[in-house]
Amino acid sequence: MAHLTNPGPFHPSIPRPLHNAASAPAPAAAQPQVHDHGAAPANHNHDHLTSTTQLRTATPGASQPLMKSPSATHALIRGDRTAGMLTMSDDHVMMNQILATHAPDGRDVDVRPLLYLVEDILNRATEHVDFIIKGTQAQIEMEEKAQQANYIAMLEALTFTIDRIACELSYKALRGSDPHATTTAIFSFLSSYAWDAKLVLSLSAFALNYGEFWLLAQIYSTNQLAKSMAILKQLPSLLEHTAPLKPRFNALNTLIRTMMDVTRCVVEFKDLPSMYISPDAPALASAMTLIPTAVYWTIRSMVACATQISSLTSMGHEYGVSATESWELSTLAHKLQNIHEHLRKQLNLCYQHIEEKKDVDTFHMLLKLFDPNVAHIDNMKHLKALIYAGDDKLPLLDGATRRKVGLEVLRRRNVLLLISSLEFSGDELAILEQIYSDTRMHEAGMQSHYEVVWIPVVERSGVPLSEETRTRFEALRSSMPWYSVEDPFLIEKPVMRFIKEVWHFRTKPILVVLDPRGKVLSQNAIHMMWIWGSAAFPFTSYEEEKLWSKETWQLNLLIDGIDPLILDWIKDGKYIFLYGGDDMEWISKFVASARTVASAFGIPLEMVYVGKSNKREQVKKVAAIIKERKLSHCWEDPAMVWFFWTRLESMMFSKIQLGQADDLDPIVQGIKKLLSYGREGGWAVLSDGSNILVNGHSTTVLPTLVDYVKWRGNVAEKGFNLSFIEYHDQLHNVAHPCCRFEFLATTKAPESIRCPECHRVMEKHTAFVCCHDEQAIPDSLFAS
Repeated sequence: MAHLTNPGPFHPSIPRPLHNAASAPAPAAAQPQVHDHGAAPANHNHDHLTSTTQLRTATPGASQPLMKSPSATHALIRGDRTAGMLTMSDDHVMMNQILATHAPDGRDVDVRPLLYLVEDILNRATEHVDFIIKGTQAQIEMEEKAQQANYIAMLEALTFTIDRIACELSYKALRGSDPHATTTAIFSFLSSYAWDAKLVLSLSAFALNYGEFWLLAQIYSTNQLAKSMAILKQLPSLLEHTAPLKPRFNALNTLIRTMMDVTRCVVEFKDLPSMYISPDAPALASAMTLIPTAVYWTIRSMVACATQISSLTSMGHEYGVSATESWELSTLAHKLQNIHEHLRKQLNLCYQHIEEKKDVDTFHMLLKLFDPNVAHIDNMKHLKALIYAGDDKLPLLDGATRRKVGLEVLRRRNVLLLISSLEFSGDELAILEQIYSDTRMHEAGMQSHYEVVWIPVVERSGVPLSEETRTRFEALRSSMPWYSVEDPFLIEKPVMRFIKEVWHFRTKPILVVLDPRGKVLSQNAIHMMWIWGSAAFPFTSYEEEKLWSKETWQLNLLIDGIDPLILDWIKDGKYIFLYGGDDMEWISKFVASARTVASAFGIPLEMVYVGKSNKREQVKKVAAIIKERKLSHCWEDPAMVWFFWTRLESMMFSKIQLGQADDLDPIVQGIKKLLSYGREGGWAVLSDGSNILVNGHSTTVLPTLVDYVKWRGNVAEKGFNLSFIEYHDQLHNVAHPCCRFEFLATTKAPESIRCPECHRVMEKHTAFVCCHDEQAIPDSLFAS
């Protein structure tokens, strides 16, 4: 730090006595800054703050009292310091004195650049452990900060103030003045500054002295000028006896690092954005009551450290380490550490408050951005708001090339946002991949129409992700052929809130469709994807209605492309039984009876077992038995069974979402019955080609087959189809099997639903369902 311009050829370049600071003019170089930074208001007492001018230019007679022997000076310093610690035990009285000096004039000093410089000096001087470990990279980062900041204007404005405090610290430390009095004098001199500025300016003054001390210590052996100055300060003698002094330097370094921690914390409070946190916020208000105490004890610690350094330079290695000095340094370090912990706790609460406010603002921004009445040029604002707004990362991973890419690849494209947790069903993913691949392979023009992007919703209990979660995420992402968000942490909390509250995501995957301008065409097109695949493009409600208008209650709708063999049977005009359940005894009787009826009437009959909508493991075992006994065709791939029932559920939800769940609609009625039968007991659907004849429960279909002799007489007149239907309906009207629907908490349940059997409004119950295998539960629990 450069001193001020010399006032005359025979006078040292130092400021005037500080006890006259309120009235005495500053030297030329500092004059423009005196009214802003150098002088305190005239009504404050500056007698405690004595200039080093008196020390360096006083006559021999005047300075005689200071020329004590090392041991006498040692006793004076130790005695004054101890008295200072003891007499100021009443913190309340002490802080009232400090608060009385505080009269900020509203000036705004940006102390952050100065703090960077001070941190660099003190880190190097104390050989901060973290600083050493980080090595060259930490030094480069600090130097870059220093270069980026505009220090020139800042130093011109603050040099005078920093120099005066530095001189005072050196003088009062050498004299052995009362630490509290010295600290109070510094506060009086800095009365017009805010708390953070008081702290950083004082720390800068301390760093100026401490940095000079260590700079000479480091280069005195290689630089003649430094060597001469070091001899004058007795450094060579001191550094030749470092071993006994190591505990003191360790204690100094600990205290200085704690001073820096507290200073950074106080400055962080000053930098909190006022637009997100007000002074009356509980966390900030609580911290503001503690900051004056934190600033006081930090500056008080600087005085103690300065005294230690002065004693070393004035008395050399002969000045031993006493219990008093060790106690003082450790006591101050402990006190500051406690203060820092309290401040850091409040600061974390402030950051939490700010994040919550920011999250609310971001959420409302998303609501406005996705307002359907607002037009946009393209979809980039929407994608950046959802995924990543910065330009420093490539937020997407291309599933085809495995390379990171930017959001620009999606500009003005139809984008399907596949939103899911990490609990993504393998069946769901496999079917979706098949639809996606078929689209790319067979519909060359379609690939330019839309892109799929996977957005993972990961609950973040910690940072970073646990190894298990990270592994699951990467495994899932690597299996996807489309674009994926590269890191789940890119999806911020307000985005997840928007996805859950506005797009109604729970745990089941959803597919949100955005047009090239970012407008939402569908909040969940996953049902359309399961039912019609890419044929539903562009996945709008209008397209959904148009597709339903072309559908009828036929086997083609139920099977679609799940099993090509069944489609061949339909083309050949065969009778087809789709059946399911998990009761092997019923299945054996049903298959045998069906073959008997087919043989009796000479009709070509094929049968396929498609399982149930639940009890997956049990269905696999039944399918294995059917295959072993060659009872009928069956779907051995669990994905086919899953997709069949998922498509049925999707049809149901699609109709509900469109408001077309009409009880007179044969498609709706047929879907309801199948979904209900698929939960309870066995069931069967009989079709003539694609034309569905009967959709019945196990309690009505099997008796119809077994009792064929009772209705075979009608076949000659009414035909097989009508005869079978009439007899089955007679049994059905008597049996009326119970119906049951379960809507997962992950989906939006309808307000009401009518029974497909009796058409009454069904009672709504809360269901707890466990779909484990039956063999895991003793049969006795099911006994009546």
